[in-house]
Amino acid sequence: MTAPANLTTDFTRLPEMPDGVYTAPLKRPGRVGEDWLEPAQRAYTADEHDIWDELFARQMEVLPGRACTAFLEGLERLDLGRGGVPDFARLSDELGALTGWSVVPVPMLIPDHVFFWHLANRRFPAGNFIRTRETFDYIQEPDVFHDVFGHVPMLTDPTYADYMQEYGRAGWKAMRYNRLKSLGALYWYTVEFGLVMEGGEPRVYGAGILSGPAEAVFALEAQSPNRIMLNVDRVMRTDYVIDDLQPTYFVIESFADLYHQTVERDFDRLYRGLGAGFTYANTAVIDVDDVLHRGTLEYHLRGGRGSGASPV
Repeated sequence: MTAPANLTTDFTRLPEMPDGVYTAPLKRPGRVGEDWLEPAQRAYTADEHDIWDELFARQMEVLPGRACTAFLEGLERLDLGRGGVPDFARLSDELGALTGWSVVPVPMLIPDHVFFWHLANRRFPAGNFIRTRETFDYIQEPDVFHDVFGHVPMLTDPTYADYMQEYGRAGWKAMRYNRLKSLGALYWYTVEFGLVMEGGEPRVYGAGILSGPAEAVFALEAQSPNRIMLNVDRVMRTDYVIDDLQPTYFVIESFADLYHQTVERDFDRLYRGLGAGFTYANTAVIDVDDVLHRGTLEYHLRGGRGSGASPV
């Protein structure tokens, strides 16, 4: 692979997606501009506010003792359980005072380059809709509960908040090298499904686990999944599961450890050594792994969610 030119990056400007870089084809609604931001957060019905409250109550039955301290403290600081879908303007004022972040409404999943741009400027794009009662247990596209309940409390932690901004800035380089899949794997195994050591035991900080009813127990207590200490080079070569519980979880020592492993890594050199596809299956345990728990993989060998296999 030919190395891209050493370009000076202006993170204040929306980046252009280079030719030949694949990204999911998304049709932009006519009401939003190139930034994909909604004109305003929508007004929610009484039933939609009730859905938020019910989802919140369900998660709080399982997360104490399993979620990391930064998440639980973030919930309290932002008072996300005060009732109903939170107001983004209030959240942005409170987050801005804590870590300089804001929450902005988007209509749906947004293109990678737009997502990177918002993160690089400390804006978290949150879905402007909430799941229905028919999709109460599982929704494929992230809604306001996943985005705000799962992600936003972590942005009250200064080190984690800095990591998220640096991840957004890393998107520019990944696009230049056409390695969005690799960078996406890093996001998946940290921001969405990451674990962190606290008091000698793993705890949850990934939003995909924090916002769902079963995975916090599965990720920490089930015998099925692997639990492996994070190695950035290895993770960016590892495939992942989109629509089921994860066969493997990666664990960080601390958020400072996560920040240093990524920000201080020479990604130019890493990208030059990566192939176009993933090297490792999501079930793999390899020689370089620092393994906390080698899983039985029983849940996935039985067929996972589609088979009705019990996760624990």
